[in-house]
Amino acid sequence: MLSLLKFQNALEQLLIQSQQKTYLLAVSGGVDSMVLADLFQVLGFNFQVAHINYHLRNEDSNLDQKLVSDFCDKHNIPFHLYEVSEKDNKPENSIQNWARELRYQFFRKIQTEQNLEYIVTAHHLNDQLETFIINLSKASGIKGLSGIPANENNIIRPLLNFSKDEIYELAQQNKIEFREDVSNQKTDYLRNKIRHNVVPELEKINDNFLQNFSKSIEILNQTKDVLNDLINEKINGFKSNEETGQTIIDKEKFGKESDLIQFEVLKRFGFTDENEMKKIFIAQTGSSFYNPEYQLIINRNELIVSKKLEVRSENLEEIELEIKERKILIPENIQDEIREFGNCDWKIDKNKIKLPLKLRKKQKGDVFFPIGMIGKKKVSKFFKDEKISILAKQKIWLLCDANDQIVGVLPFRQDGRFVSSDNLISKLIIKL
Repeated sequence: MLSLLKFQNALEQLLIQSQQKTYLLAVSGGVDSMVLADLFQVLGFNFQVAHINYHLRNEDSNLDQKLVSDFCDKHNIPFHLYEVSEKDNKPENSIQNWARELRYQFFRKIQTEQNLEYIVTAHHLNDQLETFIINLSKASGIKGLSGIPANENNIIRPLLNFSKDEIYELAQQNKIEFREDVSNQKTDYLRNKIRHNVVPELEKINDNFLQNFSKSIEILNQTKDVLNDLINEKINGFKSNEETGQTIIDKEKFGKESDLIQFEVLKRFGFTDENEMKKIFIAQTGSSFYNPEYQLIINRNELIVSKKLEVRSENLEEIELEIKERKILIPENIQDEIREFGNCDWKIDKNKIKLPLKLRKKQKGDVFFPIGMIGKKKVSKFFKDEKISILAKQKIWLLCDANDQIVGVLPFRQDGRFVSSDNLISKLIIKL
């Protein structure tokens, strides 16, 4: 059963020398968080309290706030309040996700301002079971099945191994005041449906169901740790390019790994859609896959993974260039990109082009007449012959005139049609 000593031991397992740390407790006024606050107060920890009044339950919301505020006043505990208002743009749907995001933003703000080491929430074993069932229905993998983390990103949850009944019993023994949120009795939300309709049926199957589930979660977390070590080992074994930040995976070798290893590795790079993962192994060279953070490009027998290139707004448009004293002026940031591939010293016959000159990225069907060659060549074929990597291609700029004739591929090759001889007065110069 939950007791002061058992709670102290649970906290010490999460944090060595927990007595010396500083904390921000998330306290709603419900039995879980009020028991949590009482335990911290009795143990004499250095902590502050954060409460959010969502104003979703009229006077009940205000009474919750008063209970928490009175507790803090009584024990001289710093109290931080956030009152939700119209500026917070409460959505009509997904209120739970909105509320969660709002409260953690508030908690992090107070944590930073008050220089507190840890945020503490009152999640307990029943919450853990509900989360497990929700994640099981989503096929979320071992991380999801491992449940709510007890200590992650400076958020700790010392009540995770204690059941709701144990928390109620301690509240009754110690006469801890709390308020019930009647909205928790509704079954409008998935979590409440599981809480009221699914969990009671599971507990009927076995009187020790929750305790056995707790042991299973512990085993799953140990398994997750072993798997994490294995995945780290796999990723560390891939080739990497520190300059470009690319991870290069041998497609054939990786294709022989188990589905679990493939899934967990690609998940580290933000790819979690199983259908998309299957496409990766059958995609042709040049195919690209994206998620909000990473891009994966197929290059023959390699999977090249890198952070998504930052796309500046000017990349999406043509950049018109100025000319001063016959010198073509290229913005400094673009000069830096061009110099990644080399230098150039081009002389262009002004009489053979139409001004203004511009820079743009490669487009489908682009052709030019590379200097030193007879006839035209597709820019894509030029890239292939020069063995320019797929990611490098995205950074290369084409110099074009007002008629969209390609004057050159910077800094690799000038178009022979527009080259100027040194003695021409009408020549323009690019020197990088």
